[in-house]
Amino acid sequence: MSLKPKVALSQDFLLQLAKLPSAIQSKVMKWAIQFQSDPTSPGINYENINAARDSNLKSVRLDRDWRGIVFKPSSGDVYVLLYVDHHDDAYRWAEKRRLAINPVTGAMQMVFVESVADAAPVTPAEVASNPLFAELSDRDLLSLGVPEAALAAVRALTSDSGLDAMQAQLPVEAYEGLFLVAAGDSVSQVLAARETRVDRLVDTADFATALATPESQSRFVIVDDDESMRAIMNAPLAQWRVFLHPTQRKLAAGDRSGPVRVLGGAGTGKTVLAMHRAKWLAENRTPPGQKVLFTTFTRNLAGDIEQNLKTLCGASTLAKLEVRNLDSWVHGFMRSQKLEHRIVYDRKQDAALQAWRAAMAVRDPKLELPDDFYEQELEQVILAQGITTLGEYRTARRVGRSGVLSRSKRDAVWPVFEEYRGQLTSRKLKEVDDAYREVAALLQSAQAKAGNYSAVVVDETQDLGQQALKLLRALMPPGPNDLFFVGDGHQRIYSRHRAAMSKCGIDIRGRSRKLYLNYRTTDEIRRQAVALLEGCEVDDLDDGHDESKRYKSLSRGPAPVLVQVQGLEAAAAQAIGFIKALRAEAADGQAPTICVIASSEKTREGMAKQLLAAGLAGVTITAQSNHGDARDTVHFATMHRAKGLEFDAVVVVAPESYFGDAEQTANQRKLMYVALTRAKRAAMLIKVG
Repeated sequence: MSLKPKVALSQDFLLQLAKLPSAIQSKVMKWAIQFQSDPTSPGINYENINAARDSNLKSVRLDRDWRGIVFKPSSGDVYVLLYVDHHDDAYRWAEKRRLAINPVTGAMQMVFVESVADAAPVTPAEVASNPLFAELSDRDLLSLGVPEAALAAVRALTSDSGLDAMQAQLPVEAYEGLFLVAAGDSVSQVLAARETRVDRLVDTADFATALATPESQSRFVIVDDDESMRAIMNAPLAQWRVFLHPTQRKLAAGDRSGPVRVLGGAGTGKTVLAMHRAKWLAENRTPPGQKVLFTTFTRNLAGDIEQNLKTLCGASTLAKLEVRNLDSWVHGFMRSQKLEHRIVYDRKQDAALQAWRAAMAVRDPKLELPDDFYEQELEQVILAQGITTLGEYRTARRVGRSGVLSRSKRDAVWPVFEEYRGQLTSRKLKEVDDAYREVAALLQSAQAKAGNYSAVVVDETQDLGQQALKLLRALMPPGPNDLFFVGDGHQRIYSRHRAAMSKCGIDIRGRSRKLYLNYRTTDEIRRQAVALLEGCEVDDLDDGHDESKRYKSLSRGPAPVLVQVQGLEAAAAQAIGFIKALRAEAADGQAPTICVIASSEKTREGMAKQLLAAGLAGVTITAQSNHGDARDTVHFATMHRAKGLEFDAVVVVAPESYFGDAEQTANQRKLMYVALTRAKRAAMLIKVG
């Protein structure tokens, strides 16, 4: 009995399907499901494409006007749905493309076949320059993912801008590898980070084996049955569910000997990777009775992740996943242990405020320290480092705190913190970091047992402080596949103090990776956002430094609109004009999703009032509701609340004080960075004086 042929869908096919009228979509889906059942059926009339560069690309009639482009092998049993369009447009698409296998990486690649002159115009000034990749051999280029047919075009490149112009014609791993080498990495460094092997013989006619590579699976997906086909084609724009960058796919699957940390700038797919990793762990390394804990910093993000996992995973996988933000998990654990203390999230609330005032009443006036010194010392030194005794405080490091504090002054300051904790205890309250520290101590002493977890996956790691990381280490003892972290120091907007993983019992040596490609934000918006952080020191979550020069965006668009105004009324007028212009320009007739992101709740409400008065419908994003998909409505959010969301366009409203000295305004600049990178296509940044 012969095996059923393999049928795969290309990413181009799904992207094109999403653009078709709904009536045509239905017709294509019906045909594709029949095709998946038996691509060798006599009823399928494969037609040759006379001008095609690849004789294996065939045209299939869907109706009088529409054609599908299919890879039908001369030998072998792999069939690929590549494209769908009007008759003439489909043929033109096929004439310039060829499906090939990279002879070094073994990846299946859709090659854009065009002359070097057309693909990457070279000016006379550039001809005099040295070629960008003159030092690389053909094998080096092929190992980075460059198709054989593109070698000459790549060798003709003399500038980064030329490489960017060629980006759409290169496989994603080739473009990434080339810009990393141009930025200073060696080919071996790139391959090591990707975990790519280039020492095996490759059969360039074996498409079945090629389809199994992570590089191929970043743009082709095998469909085994009608149900899988329907699920994918019913949501053709949900690319993240199906296609992962090769590095993401390798990190999502397979065993790891210990904790993993993945860094990546905004829009690089860190959360998507974390979800796929959690799915793989649940399906492959989680026995009955255990679960994978997926945790993050805020309740909003945990809710979004839980909803997305429901679209990614089947019922049996979901049953092995628990999604909770860390504060919620700690609160639930304390209740399960009959611990009656409530956690203080806002020191300005009544009971906590009374405790703080009582503590401040015992301070020594002779010290002449400002009131805000005590609160900052509490947050950044006492709570952050888990200091509980005067002896510990005497020797504590105060990195980032201004001024040297002598031993005698520390002795005089300590009673304030001791009194505050005593006042909280009498009211059955605990600071968040103290709750983390005490729960971790309970787990480490085996006085209490957490849920039966097989692994913990952590999103937005940069917002977790030292006590949170120590708690996660206590929650999940060291072992294979234990902890998986994703984060970005550029986006630290909650935790003001850095926490080094290695100092929290989390050893990531040899298991640290980085994502470079931004899939969300245009390069113009990304560059403007990164410019806001110039002069701000960014860490790598483990006592090292991160940089942003190697990050790239895959899409292009208009530069962000930068304006400076006086007063909120003028800011609202600018925002209204920007929003109306965006809606008028909507090419597909579908209104773009838009969010006005403000620096404070007061500014958010002021902007909302002005825009609603101008006749624009609006909705506010809160801890309880996102409304992220509403298109005919303007969303309003604070910079903190917008974290983790994305929109077609954003209007960011920030006070003039946010643009001061980079070192002094680092936290505010990171907030603006986060806000601006919520945008996919267009952005406006308003500085309000």
